[in-house]
Amino acid sequence: MSLEVSKAHPTGFATPKSRLGQVIFWSRWLQLPIYLGLIVVQGVYAYKFLSSLWELLVHLPTLTETEIMLSVLALIDVVMIANLLLMVTVGGYETFVSRLKIDDHPDQPEWLDHVNASVLKVKLSMAIISISSIHLLQTFINASKLPEATMKWQLLIHLGFLVSAAAIAYTDKLLTSTMQHQPH
Repeated sequence: MSLEVSKAHPTGFATPKSRLGQVIFWSRWLQLPIYLGLIVVQGVYAYKFLSSLWELLVHLPTLTETEIMLSVLALIDVVMIANLLLMVTVGGYETFVSRLKIDDHPDQPEWLDHVNASVLKVKLSMAIISISSIHLLQTFINASKLPEATMKWQLLIHLGFLVSAAAIAYTDKLLTSTMQHQPH
């Protein structure tokens, strides 16, 4: 960590207040191991996907249509969780740690151009709803084998996710419209 010379301080040295600000600003790098850990978890989900796909292919001749559908939904679930991990890793790093500086890369995700904490929250809540929807679909396909109470709880939890996402989106809309109407 380098200490910049304070132009406002007559001695030319950084003030304790500016040093504290620099330490606080530098502390964002403490999140780096967290994002690197999420990359490792991406690898775990890639392995999970490939092993589940292999199991599906090996047992394909003996599976019923319902079992195939449940296996495919499980694969989709893994993909959606991996997408969620990617959004958190890339969007979180870009928002809270440092710019990725990939503006000219042809594979840059379009959503990265306008990512901020608010956009990230809305995208994450939508991803969680999608994952919950896949679980709910698996539950309904397999309804004859599950207790009614389990299905009711899953539906109630899914509805909770929907209400939470709607509240987040509404709050974001209110904040955005309030910020647009404030004088600069």
